[in-house]
Amino acid sequence: MSKNKYLFPLVVMASLFFLFGFITTMNNSTIEFLKDAFGLNDVQKQLPNTFFYGAYVLSVPVGFLINKIGYRFSIFTGLGMIALGFFASIPGVGFGYYGFLSAVSIFAIGVVILQVAAAPYVVALGPKESSASRLTLTNALNSVATVIAPIFVSVLLVTPELGEGEVLENSAIKEIVQNPFIGIGVATAVILIIMFFLKLPNIKEEQEKAEAEGAVKHKSSAFKYTHVWLGSLAIFVYMGIEIGIPSFFADFSNNAGAVIKTSTTDMLKYYWGGLMVGRLLGIFVLQKFKPGLILTVCALGGAAMLTGSILISGNLSMWMFLGTGLFHSIMWPVIYSLALEDLGPHADVASGIIATSVIGAAILMPIMGAIQTWAGVIAAVSCLFVYYLYLIFFATKGSKIR
Repeated sequence: MSKNKYLFPLVVMASLFFLFGFITTMNNSTIEFLKDAFGLNDVQKQLPNTFFYGAYVLSVPVGFLINKIGYRFSIFTGLGMIALGFFASIPGVGFGYYGFLSAVSIFAIGVVILQVAAAPYVVALGPKESSASRLTLTNALNSVATVIAPIFVSVLLVTPELGEGEVLENSAIKEIVQNPFIGIGVATAVILIIMFFLKLPNIKEEQEKAEAEGAVKHKSSAFKYTHVWLGSLAIFVYMGIEIGIPSFFADFSNNAGAVIKTSTTDMLKYYWGGLMVGRLLGIFVLQKFKPGLILTVCALGGAAMLTGSILISGNLSMWMFLGTGLFHSIMWPVIYSLALEDLGPHADVASGIIATSVIGAAILMPIMGAIQTWAGVIAAVSCLFVYYLYLIFFATKGSKIR
């Protein structure tokens, strides 16, 4: 594929990154709304993460699906599932909290399909030396969505004043979520219609042609690459880092004695804003420095900010906690690009293997919630130090194993 063909497909992929970035962050930002509306405990309120990220267990089958039907039809399928899930969430609320979560699992599957398809496609749109930079570029628009989503939730999903122990009727919750959720479903359906008339280059055909011509040689299966598995584990722990901060922000800031004049959900825009700024900077930084070095620096920086937020108190503690987002910003695209290196025609299945580990958010959040119940919020967020340590190992050693 010639360079003059790169721009258009990158723009298309960036729009998809925006969509699933918005949906992912919106899902996480509804935690406090759902807790108040349904009267949930610390473990129950993390279940939206479990139902949403739990869908990533299907990532490997999705990888084989993409290999079978191609990127274009996979994208259609993903968009269709997202639209269906948002439409289903309205009647789902009528059946209570778990009815709503069932609808969440439907649009989560659609997000998984888009996620698995998009990353290897972007990696293939140019030389491998700049793959991390391209992924960071598309993730920058993803970050714009993550800044908008908490604002969207805080403005449109507002729980009325409730007395102690009082919860909303299902019909009242349905009325609150109806317009924004239908709106997202309609917007996704419109994107699906537009995408139907767009022509994307067939990356798979070019990869297979290069393989047949002997330009590159690969192992017989994506499952035989050690760095794919270690990268998958890196994504697993990274999810505990990225989602852990917003999931525990409300309780952490209260514990620190921070004075918040707006809602805690609205404050999360600063965390996601840090990710957006970091990814914009990362587009240029990753063109000058090796991805492994950048990942190590980001892990150390995030750990330092978290340490500071724990050791001090008040609003400065809260701002340092939110400031970790700047260091978390380019972890995802760097891990993904390192784990997909040298995969060629196995990239779609390998992407499925890697994306499966997004279930880390589904597994780690309830575990951290249980630790919070048992030992407090500081003990829960201290789990992030273990996650940072593994990312340093992957950046320095694990990603180099081929």
